[in-house]
Amino acid sequence: MHRLPPDWPIDFAELASVSWYSLTHTEEELSVVAPQDIDLGPGEREPGWSCLRIVGKLDFSLVGVIAEVSWVLADAGVGIFTLSTYNTDYILVKSVDIKTAVRALSDAGHEVASD
Repeated sequence: MHRLPPDWPIDFAELASVSWYSLTHTEEELSVVAPQDIDLGPGEREPGWSCLRIVGKLDFSLVGVIAEVSWVLADAGVGIFTLSTYNTDYILVKSVDIKTAVRALSDAGHEVASD
């Protein structure tokens, strides 16, 4: 995760080399979530996260998908960072917590597969 000034120029050629990334721009910041080996320049960095993807395209009328996953992980003491795209949702957890997260989700009846 990277937090950059809102007017920071992004090197999209470097981002194009990775399998996925997320870019969010506000008046206060430019936030980029990408694999930690990507260096986008000076700014705050928060390395050490792993990503879980909710499988399948989620209909916009679905209610509580993120809430259910976040409650399960909160009960297990795992903090999360969430991202959503048009098709699905992503749950990022600290890499040191990934085994705990997978076990908690599996125990709660969620199917968890790793790549």
